[in-house]
Amino acid sequence: MSHQISQKTVGARLRQFREQRRVSLRKLAKLTEFSPSFISQVENGQASPSIGSLERIAGSLGITLGEFFTAPAQGGDSGLVVRGRGRSQITSSWSIAQIEALGPLGGDRALESVLITLESGGRSGKRPQAHAMEQFVFVLSGKVRLRVDDSAYVLKAGDAVTILRRQERLWENAGPAPARILVVSARLTS
Repeated sequence: MSHQISQKTVGARLRQFREQRRVSLRKLAKLTEFSPSFISQVENGQASPSIGSLERIAGSLGITLGEFFTAPAQGGDSGLVVRGRGRSQITSSWSIAQIEALGPLGGDRALESVLITLESGGRSGKRPQAHAMEQFVFVLSGKVRLRVDDSAYVLKAGDAVTILRRQERLWENAGPAPARILVVSARLTS
């Protein structure tokens, strides 16, 4: 069974990353083009940001989406294995989606993998957003509409796509059933 991470925990992690990098709330708002009020609401657990908003915030701080998860899964597997029952999960009410960490987090890992489940009507954000990292995406189930820059694609189970750094993308569930997508991101290197 997955471990649900609350909006308050996501907000606390955001504040922690922002303060570690000595970025003021107003500066982060400017970098992300969000209002200071919205950033404050996220930090205080009062807003459920979309997947795209979380990615934009993470990119502005030089972190990955997965770093919003509190800690690697516990267990006797030396941090290499994340058991299905031990995965951490964030719910985005705005996106009508769940994000689950699939790999161990932290350290010097070059890749980060997450499972995103978009419920019927779910989408990553209001508009396409650029991402600081290259991503490989594999559709596990359902039907998703992907907009990349000025192109649109309908992807079904078994379809895969590689999205380059800085390409704008928007995910939408294009069917009545939940759509599950595996997203593997190359982490930023220092």
